[in-house]
Amino acid sequence: MTLTTSACPSIDQVCERALRLPCSPALLPRLISVLVSPDSSADEVADLIKVDSALAASTLRLANSAFFSAGGKADSVTDAVIRLGQRELYRLAALALVGRWETGAGGRGEPGDFCRHALCTALAAEVLAETSERIDPQAAYTAGLVCDLGKLAIAHACAPFFPAIRTHCSSRGGTWSEAEREVLGYTHAEVGARLLRAWNFPAALISAAEFCERPTEAPPEALALLAHLHAAKYVATSFGPGVSEDGFLFELNTDFLLEWGFTAELLQETMAIVHERARARLQDKLTHGAVTF
Repeated sequence: MTLTTSACPSIDQVCERALRLPCSPALLPRLISVLVSPDSSADEVADLIKVDSALAASTLRLANSAFFSAGGKADSVTDAVIRLGQRELYRLAALALVGRWETGAGGRGEPGDFCRHALCTALAAEVLAETSERIDPQAAYTAGLVCDLGKLAIAHACAPFFPAIRTHCSSRGGTWSEAEREVLGYTHAEVGARLLRAWNFPAALISAAEFCERPTEAPPEALALLAHLHAAKYVATSFGPGVSEDGFLFELNTDFLLEWGFTAELLQETMAIVHERARARLQDKLTHGAVTF
């Protein structure tokens, strides 16, 4: 049977199916709010983490790992929160939530590839933010993790149409997003923005998902984050782990990056730091295998 564009799910149907999947990243905006509040206690953070039993188990496991367990065993989630600290706890929680949603949505390629590439993008955005000191590194890290969630939703609902998208790219050239629009009538960026909006993510992160590949079309207040994210996408794709075919069919706006000071030399230096941080986080899962927490 030949598939036609009219037979593919609408963007509303894609989002509806994605929102019904278990293990969504919907807890992440609440976690962001609690962690950035100066009035939040370790108990409050722990109470939120315990809403997700798998996340609570991951938090305890990391706190009791060889790297963090010098002070003795952490017997409760509150103890684990205190031991890990805000930055490490946030990295764990954000990556775990995104990685588990990959499993539920059934991403393309090898299991863990989406999570690997998302982590490399997040780390690259974080490193660039630390270097430029123009945006918050945690916001940059989050944007890198969630900017491509629309790809998982489309893979879940529209997998039979991928050969047509692939054929469009090979026969006519252009980006993967352009082929998505031609075949499906919408892009993963539009799907991702809708999902983040439904999950009550901050406006800046919604813009990051929607305009990551066309940053100059974004609202002025989103440009700083998007400059870092656009550069991070290039670093993560050049670095390699988890990149699927659509990742290479991405048009880089070099003029935009140069306006923000992201030179080829800086991006090359960033790549080395990202490699070190990604290997520390994923270890033997950096290049292959399902990523577990």
